[in-house]
Amino acid sequence: MNHVPNLLHGAQLLIVEDEYLLAREMADYFENIGAEIVGPVGSVEHALALIASSPIQIAVLDVNLRDERVYPVANVLKSKKIPFVFASGYGSELEPEIYAGVPRCIKPIEFAVLAKILGEQIKPGR
Repeated sequence: MNHVPNLLHGAQLLIVEDEYLLAREMADYFENIGAEIVGPVGSVEHALALIASSPIQIAVLDVNLRDERVYPVANVLKSKKIPFVFASGYGSELEPEIYAGVPRCIKPIEFAVLAKILGEQIKPGR
């Protein structure tokens, strides 16, 4: 990675991704750059449970989780003012209008690009 300050170091990062290998690779990548991983989990139910029980500062949300959409998780994060990034194999045309301004990373995900986008979402002095 380039010489950008690592804004994710020490950040509690929730990963919601139902593809096991991708979730594991993503968790490993972010652990290696100093983030504290919450999850990963592959369902809305498990993600909501973690949000209720864990300190979370930022999140990556896969839009399509098997037979459900991640929007209930996004709604809770938004209400708590916790920034998040959508990870999706699709463009934003399927998103509800309320999420028009949410950053997204299109699959296949380049973790360095995702890290940069997440770092931009972290508020200084978190």
